[in-house]
Amino acid sequence: MITYRCGKCGKVVEIDSERMGIKCPFCGSKIFYKERPPTARKLKAR
Repeated sequence: MITYRCGKCGKVVEIDSERMGIKCPFCGSKIFYKERPPTARKLKAR
């Protein structure tokens, strides 16, 4: 299972990647954003 956030209602939804036809069970939206851990990256300036 992969965790996504619904683009319409903002609720966190766990979706099975094996299924086709992904839809939010709360509002019916088909737009999702992948949840990513809050990690800060350090880059060296040139």
